[in-house]
Amino acid sequence: MAKTTFRPLHDRVVVKRIDAEEKTKGGIIIPDSAKEKPSQGQVVAVGPGGRDEAGKLIPIDLKVGNTVLFGKWSGTEVKLDGEELLIMKESDIMGVLV
Repeated sequence: MAKTTFRPLHDRVVVKRIDAEEKTKGGIIIPDSAKEKPSQGQVVAVGPGGRDEAGKLIPIDLKVGNTVLFGKWSGTEVKLDGEELLIMKESDIMGVLV
């Protein structure tokens, strides 16, 4: 089966969560039931951008491959080709890790 190609619309981005650490810095192993969903991820796809009141295109500052931070409840979870992804607006992203 062919891999699905997905392109977000407007000012939306598709983000894949980066798995959280399995251990703390002190060496304590965190069980799956106690883990929180990570609030950082990697940008997989980017829309063309939003439009202002005049209809002019405002491009998105993000690029595919950027590592970003986002809010705990940001985005909509979807499953494409067996992969769990988040679709969110650019404004839901707090920043890019450099």
